[in-house]
Amino acid sequence: MSKKLALIASKGTLDWAYPPFILASTAAALDYEVSIFFTFYGLALLKKDISDLKVSPLGNPAMPMPVPMPNLVQALPGMELMATYMMKQKIAAKGVASIGELRDLCLEAGVKFIACQMTVDLFDFQREDFIDGIEYGGAATFFEFAGESDVSLFI
Repeated sequence: MSKKLALIASKGTLDWAYPPFILASTAAALDYEVSIFFTFYGLALLKKDISDLKVSPLGNPAMPMPVPMPNLVQALPGMELMATYMMKQKIAAKGVASIGELRDLCLEAGVKFIACQMTVDLFDFQREDFIDGIEYGGAATFFEFAGESDVSLFI
């Protein structure tokens, strides 16, 4: 009987996209059965086009910046674009897999993706907005799996 990992992905920014996909793909490689429940802003990670994922430096005090910046400066127009550009450059320079690559790896490894149906309805998303190979369900659907999991994480 394999171990189980249950993840909840609730954030949809570039920097918050990495943890659920890295943890899920690693667990799947270690023969865990893995399920990720994507809710609220985490649904952005299931969209067909994820090229517009951004990083917000605001409220992210641990984010390394080339020069120290007070939080007020981080709220200025253009700072989100600058932070996103810097993060994408760092990812490319270090040879880190893209979000699309990690997401595909998870699907190939059998990680189950569950889109929160309530949130899909709340934000008026359409099923054609999302990639193929995902399931739709509510919290009860996720709890069927999470209730039997060895590890449960909220990201």
